[in-house]
Amino acid sequence: MADTIFVLNGPNLNLLGLREPDIYGTDTLDDIAGMLEDRAQALGLAIDMRQSNHEGHLIDWLHEAQATGARAVLLNPGGYTHSSVALHDAVKSIAVPVIEVHLSNPHARERFRHRSLVGQAARGTIAGFGAQSYLLALEAAARI
Repeated sequence: MADTIFVLNGPNLNLLGLREPDIYGTDTLDDIAGMLEDRAQALGLAIDMRQSNHEGHLIDWLHEAQATGARAVLLNPGGYTHSSVALHDAVKSIAVPVIEVHLSNPHARERFRHRSLVGQAARGTIAGFGAQSYLLALEAAARI
């Protein structure tokens, strides 16, 4: 699975396209998956895209990325970005590079969103470009 990129999405991202489109855009998670699949194929990579509203699933999937030898993880932790020490620790516990991804720019939003516990452990963060944030993160993952 060395050419596989895990794309992990946290809580409420299953509602993309419906939830606050003025902030998150109108693309659904399936739309983003399609864009990523197309670009990954052109880069000679495979995408393993998942979403869960449960923190433990995200942690298990990070461990799985390590165990299967994934090339990288793109992680949009949703609301867990600002609150999950457990996700922070899981990211730090694996050697697979993790790129934090956000559709919106957390620093341009409410003050509580300005701190990212996950970002403190991630290799890098790409945020604020809507669905393009995922494509930019995929390009970065292809180059590390």
